[in-house]
This record gives sequence, structure tokens and C-alpha cells, in this order.
Amino acid sequence: MKLAEALQERADINRKINELTTRIKQNCLVQEGESPNEAPALLIDELNSCIDRLQYLISSINKTNNTVQVNGRTLTDIIAEKDAANIRLNSYRQFVNEAGNRTQRSRFSEIKIMCAVNVIELQRTADGYAKRVRELDNLLQQANWTTELIEN
Repeated sequence: MKLAEALQERADINRKINELTTRIKQNCLVQEGESPNEAPALLIDELNSCIDRLQYLISSINKTNNTVQVNGRTLTDIIAEKDAANIRLNSYRQFVNEAGNRTQRSRFSEIKIMCAVNVIELQRTADGYAKRVRELDNLLQQANWTTELIEN
């Protein structure tokens, strides 16, 4: 199994766990004399089976990410850099958005609010982080589809 396939399965299982949790909650209480639409015990068994598979996948994915190297760096290191770049990108976009409001004054006698940062420079920095996120994402996607999952 390729790493990308394991990542897709992990995402599917997470969705299934959320769905099963909702279904269990919807069927755990019934009016006296009524029966639930679905058997809670069977749903719980399916939930536990999904969680067991998720645990296995998480362990195998983490082992693979910590072992496989691309350009001398583990996938874990690349993922961490991408996550940090994404946080920076989102922060800088918020700065640019807020600073882009320019001056604010509705009447001549009111206090004038001025931009205290260089919006163009902030936007350039945000663009640089966006480019880096794309590059890292492409690198990870390529590695994910060419790397065999290290299974436990």
C-alpha cells in the first residue's frame, strides 16, 4: 500500500468514526416500548473496529514519515515546515487584510487611523509563504504516491 492510500484511508476512517458516533448517539435513547432504528451494540462494535484500524494506520503512517527521507529530510520534517509555513501564511494574510483597510475617518473632526505597516511588503512575504507551501505540498504529494507504507 502506498503512503497516499493510507492517508486517504485514514481520512475516510475519521469520517466514518464521526458518522458512527452520531448514529450511536441517535440510537442510544428510545421511548419506553420502542426500539432504536439501529442496534447500538452493533454500531459500537463497528466503531471499535474502525478505531483499531485507525490506530494501526496512524502508527504505520508515523513510522513511514519518520523513516522516509526526501532530499535528506524526513517526511515528518517536511510536514512540520509546511504546517509552520501555513500558519505564517494565514497570519500574514490576516495582517494584509487588516492593514489594507487604509485610513478610517468619517468626519473631518474625528481621529484619523493610519496604517503602521508596509502592506506591499507584508503581501510579498505572504506570497513567499504561499509559494513555499505549494512547493512543500507538491514534494509531499510526490513522496506519498511513490513511497510504500511501512506497516507494523
